[in-house]
Amino acid sequence: MTSFTTSRRGFLASSAALGALGMMPGLPGAAFAQSGATLRLRFDGDNDILDPGFMTGGTEIETQKQCLPFLAEYTTDNGTFSWQPTYFVEKLEQRDPTHIDFELKEGLVWTGGYGAVTAADVKYSYERMKDTDWSGYFEALDRVDVTGARTGTIVLNKPFAPFIMITLCHGPGAVLSEKAMKDVGEKFTTDFPAVCGPYLYDQTPGQRAVFTANPDWTGPKPAFERVEANIITEVKAAELAFEAGELDCTEIGADTLARYTANMPEGAEITVAGELQYMWLGMNTENPKLADKTVRRAIQHAVDVESILQGAYSGTTKQSYGIICPGLIGQRQQTRYYDHDPAKARELLAEAGISGLELTLRTLNNQERMLAAQIIQANLAGVGITVKVLPLDSGPFWEMGQESKGDTWQDLELWLMRFGTTPDPYEATQWFTSDQVGVWNWERWTSEEYDRLYQEGINETDPAKRHEIYVRMQEVMEETGAYVWINHEPETFVHRAEVVVNAAPSGELNYRRFGRA
Repeated sequence: MTSFTTSRRGFLASSAALGALGMMPGLPGAAFAQSGATLRLRFDGDNDILDPGFMTGGTEIETQKQCLPFLAEYTTDNGTFSWQPTYFVEKLEQRDPTHIDFELKEGLVWTGGYGAVTAADVKYSYERMKDTDWSGYFEALDRVDVTGARTGTIVLNKPFAPFIMITLCHGPGAVLSEKAMKDVGEKFTTDFPAVCGPYLYDQTPGQRAVFTANPDWTGPKPAFERVEANIITEVKAAELAFEAGELDCTEIGADTLARYTANMPEGAEITVAGELQYMWLGMNTENPKLADKTVRRAIQHAVDVESILQGAYSGTTKQSYGIICPGLIGQRQQTRYYDHDPAKARELLAEAGISGLELTLRTLNNQERMLAAQIIQANLAGVGITVKVLPLDSGPFWEMGQESKGDTWQDLELWLMRFGTTPDPYEATQWFTSDQVGVWNWERWTSEEYDRLYQEGINETDPAKRHEIYVRMQEVMEETGAYVWINHEPETFVHRAEVVVNAAPSGELNYRRFGRA
């Protein structure tokens, strides 16, 4: 398996907002700039690499969705995530576990005089991805067979149940112009070699990105002729910009969601894209202080998750019972091996012969995590464990458990971790296999059963059987004693009531699918 880079994981587990500021009662200013022609949004930073093979993610994926063809896109049915063919295809069908047939829509053209979008472009784009930073998404791809100018078959080298959801719907599934790519040396940064989508793209670093109408676009006209994405690094600043009437839609933090739920600004609405974040308290099973599973089990029983949800997240997040998020196959509804029971925790510590235990809890230095850490600190103090909370900036935090980044992993004891995922349980489970010890499996346990189930979950196409596989994998994780499941944070957006928001379950906005109420 090919894992992501540090920057990729850093993006997927990006921190929530800092601080809490007062809310303005109304939404002054025009509903939309230029009488509705422009949609005003927020980017949290500049796009660095728009090449699908070498991007980080986030707003780079948002940008690709507006300017490049995709064969599939996310959809939601009664709270369960699924997929549907995009406008770019007449047909997208999985003929059997290893063959996906497609037919591109007629009349799609690349900018810059590069001609029609062809099946050869799909073949080039997907086979190229096998040698990029995102190669893990294409591990199951054998080849793409071109059967006509606009038709082809994606051939997998093994059954890979999440291929359409994980690969084709997400950023790595973008299609590029083969001719244009070869003209620019087969790699690019922030200038698309050719575009086929409703928008053209330009950015002024440090200020904004602008999407304008593509005159060569033959597909459905988007609801907004122009999109302006202002660079606003802090969520709180973006929230204030929305309240001041300067943005039409922006992501919000947990504390603001709680305030808006109690007192929604006039003319505003809330949209939750998904809850594909999973947060937990992790424990290093190889650290001498935590090597005894009985001690880890005591910590599991000592932590009051409900108090974290209320005290750190104002009751705006769902309690977690594992790494599989709401709306996905394999989500659990309860823990199996522990519950909040301080008396049981004290009993287990006595059984282990432990007293006066002192531990360090590392966390990202932001409001929600620090509050959660302080609540855990108080919980553990109640059973006789002294905890020192160590807040860290993003750089050292994301390196601390990786053996390739230094020796900090040897000193890890407790930490608060949050990963994000895409809408299939495969991606969430891949970080805890045996080969991830010292990479992203910072708890440092191995399990032959878990590794076997991981492969079975990839190959199994029956939803009911996949569900049981992923439930069991989470039981294996929990049984190690190395995890206290905490919550699933929602990707939440506030927007003007006139705007109909479309977002991937992982939170990337898709402006071409926005609408007007």
